[in-house]
Amino acid sequence: MRFWFILLLLFLILTPPVPAQTALKFEGQVVCCEECWNRADRRTTLFGTPSDLSKAAECIGNGDPTLLAITSKAGETAFYQLEEGRYKNSSRNWLELIGSRVEITGVLRKNKERRLIRVDALRVLATPQEIAPQPNVVGTEVDLTLKDLFGVEQRLASLRGRIVILNFWATWCGPCVREMPDLVSIQNRYAALGVQVVGASADSLAGQKDVRDFITRVKINFPIWLGTTTGDMARFGLGPALPGTAVIGPDGKIIAIYHGVIREAEIRRLLDRLIARSESEARRETAQGLKRESASETSSVPS
Repeated sequence: MRFWFILLLLFLILTPPVPAQTALKFEGQVVCCEECWNRADRRTTLFGTPSDLSKAAECIGNGDPTLLAITSKAGETAFYQLEEGRYKNSSRNWLELIGSRVEITGVLRKNKERRLIRVDALRVLATPQEIAPQPNVVGTEVDLTLKDLFGVEQRLASLRGRIVILNFWATWCGPCVREMPDLVSIQNRYAALGVQVVGASADSLAGQKDVRDFITRVKINFPIWLGTTTGDMARFGLGPALPGTAVIGPDGKIIAIYHGVIREAEIRRLLDRLIARSESEARRETAQGLKRESASETSSVPS
């Protein structure tokens, strides 16, 4: 026994310690694949246009890994695959960060021919909208046609006359799950005041069981439409990152758009202003109508 103890002690003393992996800081842009990046000359066309983001979302849907593109001062770009470390990603394959410029603290490692960064900390430096601003769609009229849980076609235009909170989401989107209780609260509070929340899900009809289970679990109280695409989101001024929300006025025109998780208090302030303005306009129109009616009655009396 003493012999084996001495042997083990010698082994521990003589074996060199394994060097600790050093965490480094990296700054770059989150992309899906090198093909997405190479679709344009990135010296003149910044990555993050609607077509870039749509293509990246398609690649992620096909299972491609998410990469960090790091461009040197000389203009050369290297790509590193992202993997979770202490930083826990909240969406499928980093989808919500596609197009963002980020600072990452993590450990670099190599797996065969692939270079990977294990992400321990992440800070967003600029969003896609800040890097490559998308066209302003506020004030424009955009329609949307999707199918509900029963396979029946539904159109956004059928809700004309109401204020619509159109929320783009998916069952597999972590941030979407977090904001759902706020949307439920908004529907409860404002439904009687002419507001309608609609959930446009990226889940397909084939995944409707997951959607139904989600509705039951979260107690969703507004209609859910299925099969929305990144192309639909782009028409409402949103990138492919979920969630995204558009507020549409009674006239069918976009009033405001929100990238990412909504803030209930901010939406409520907007709705309160819209409802107050609508009520003021209705009172003014009623007063004008009564004035015209009174004038008509007066003129009809024979002299």
